[in-house]
Amino acid sequence: MAGNVTVTALWKVFADRTSKTQIIAFAQWLVTVTDFSFTLLGGFLMVVGGYGAAFVGHWSLFGTPWIVLGQLMLAVAGGVWLGILVPIQIRQARAAQDFAVIGEVPPEYRKDSRTWLVWGLLSTVPLLAGLYWMVAKPTSYW
Repeated sequence: MAGNVTVTALWKVFADRTSKTQIIAFAQWLVTVTDFSFTLLGGFLMVVGGYGAAFVGHWSLFGTPWIVLGQLMLAVAGGVWLGILVPIQIRQARAAQDFAVIGEVPPEYRKDSRTWLVWGLLSTVPLLAGLYWMVAKPTSYW
């Protein structure tokens, strides 16, 4: 999941820099497809697997500090993804369908791309922090 988030951002940035409408439109389509298939599925599997591991390991979901921090960080990253990034992606996917034919990328698309990239990078920080706490289980900090 973390790899998909990173690679998807790189696809989009490099495609947008070409200024070629068909390349940008195709990359935007890939961003949308991979986000809804790999990111959504990966997030779901990560949550199910994490709660399953906590259950099997007899760890308290709200009494174990690294589990609490992991859940909090993943919730923040998921909130940014659902509340900010997905609406931008949907808007951009619709715009890309039009400009792939018309041949001109509108300024709104470019503005949305910058916003998407900034919020995407910001949401990656809590995602990686949450993954770290869930994998490393750093009990020495508490």
